[in-house]
Amino acid sequence: MKMAANLKLLSFLIPCAFLVPVLITMAPDLKEAWNSEALQNMKTVFIGIFLEAAPFLLMGVLLSSLMQWFVSEEMVRKLTPKNPIGGVLVAGLLGIIFPICECGMIPVVRRLMHKGMPAYIAVTFILSGPVVNPIVFTATLLAFPSHPEITIARMGLAFAVAASIGMLVYVFVRRNPLRMPKVAVTVKTHPGFKMAQPHAHANAHDHNHVKNWRSFFIHAGDEFVDMSKYLVIGALITACIQTFISRSDLISLGNGPVASYVFMMGFAYVLSLCSTSDAFVASAFSHTFALGPLVSFLVLGPMLDFKSTLMLLSTFRTRFVIGLSLAIITLVFAGSSLINLLV
Repeated sequence: MKMAANLKLLSFLIPCAFLVPVLITMAPDLKEAWNSEALQNMKTVFIGIFLEAAPFLLMGVLLSSLMQWFVSEEMVRKLTPKNPIGGVLVAGLLGIIFPICECGMIPVVRRLMHKGMPAYIAVTFILSGPVVNPIVFTATLLAFPSHPEITIARMGLAFAVAASIGMLVYVFVRRNPLRMPKVAVTVKTHPGFKMAQPHAHANAHDHNHVKNWRSFFIHAGDEFVDMSKYLVIGALITACIQTFISRSDLISLGNGPVASYVFMMGFAYVLSLCSTSDAFVASAFSHTFALGPLVSFLVLGPMLDFKSTLMLLSTFRTRFVIGLSLAIITLVFAGSSLINLLV
């Protein structure tokens, strides 16, 4: 298996060898371009986004490893509310106890789903946890000290959207949305004989794994490498967009009642800021946009941005992620528009 993986990697590296002479020939031009002011800004933005998100991702994978070590499937089943409404309400408030950024939320929830947490509770926790927690509440209050209604609207809308989508998942999603579910499923082919599905082997491996500090850090390292590559790609593309597209050009696109929502929600998706710091960016637009677009920016960003989309795609099935994204965008737009009319 390892040899096959190495040969597959080698097939991608061989074509890169042909680029070496070209790069050597273009070396002076590449050096000049690499030292240009735009690329320096892009590198600065990329490093800033990555360093901002990496600690929360690391926190998430460490917590995920602790759950793999200490939390059993039976414990998850006992703690999961039987009533779906109660489960959604509890999941929507779990962020108060586990204030994890969206970068660290996905590996934690993936581990909980492998332990037996229902999909509708997991999705509610993913969407509400990065917003409905004391750290984000305090940061939003500090960013808008004279407008506490923005903080209240952000917390309320985030909880309402997360709970609504959790119930939609409970009603309409009938199969495990994980891309590689580790819950063993057996198929009876003959009396007294059970054939496990291919993914059951991974689950058996987890059960038989020796629980010591070495296995803990190996698991955490594997999780961090698995999720961080999507963070790197998302941060790099986000840095390119922020560097080569001026903010004034983007703001000019949002000069309409609907366009302002589209701009702020798209801006939140592209910026891919951490939920603990996005409020300070939104405060820069407080004199340009009304309450509704500001709230849409503050709610959509932690629930759905570019880097988290890549992480979701690595964890859940593509069709599920597309439906989830459309539901988030629709409910955030409708909820923020309603808030703008009422407040």
